[in-house]
Amino acid sequence: MVLFQTTILGSSAAMPTSERHTSSQLVRHHNKLFLIDCAEGCQMQLRRFKQPFSKIDHIFISHLHGDHYLGLPGLLFTYHLLGRQNDLHIYAPAGLEEIIRIQIETADLIPSYKLVFHEIFEGGQPLYEDKWLTAETMAMEHRIPTFGFILKEKPGHPHEGKAGPRSYGIGSDTAYTESFLSQIRGVDLLYHEATFMHDDAVLAREKYHSTTVEAALLAKKALAGRLLLGHYSARYKETDAYLDEARQFFTDTLLALEGETIAVRDHAPKKTKA
Repeated sequence: MVLFQTTILGSSAAMPTSERHTSSQLVRHHNKLFLIDCAEGCQMQLRRFKQPFSKIDHIFISHLHGDHYLGLPGLLFTYHLLGRQNDLHIYAPAGLEEIIRIQIETADLIPSYKLVFHEIFEGGQPLYEDKWLTAETMAMEHRIPTFGFILKEKPGHPHEGKAGPRSYGIGSDTAYTESFLSQIRGVDLLYHEATFMHDDAVLAREKYHSTTVEAALLAKKALAGRLLLGHYSARYKETDAYLDEARQFFTDTLLALEGETIAVRDHAPKKTKA
């Protein structure tokens, strides 16, 4: 069977806690690896969970708030120190290329590999395509330009069989919005932020974030197969209540827990040994 899965590297919002790192996940489709956001400590998490990070050739950065990209400079420098040769493609909103170029120039560094930047500027923008998979953006509603991503297998994929091609929708920081609902309709697995419990819905709206209930309602409207909650506020030490609240509206809800690998379809979460 062709693997299509995500490994959670970080699940905290805004800042890390003693228990949770900030946002990152590693998506695997067959032999292709896609890093989705690269927060502080990301490369340590990749090592901790024994992920083959040297094989990552594509990094998607949702937006330029620090809890989603501050681990990237360190990862890029590590690749250089390891003598990486393969091109590395980075997909991000405007501004990230300048940030990285300044650091490289200040360090008087000539990377051992080629950095290829792709600017994200709108929802529905095609980003990646190979023989069996496509990836495009989804526009979020946040304080700065922010994007999610949807990865879809093409019809005719060898895994397809009777079940049909699989798809994974990855939201990022956003207030509740249905602007990308058509893109995630029928998605097998939907990752959606749930920064706050629903009794903090007013605060969530003020900060352009979502609640457990809002994420669940969107998954229900999208007819998603399963919902994966993440991006938990540091004000909550435990996340079990997130699950209880969301499941009142969408039964097939999971928590994004660091070290767990979740198949896009058909399999229960699997714990990755640290």
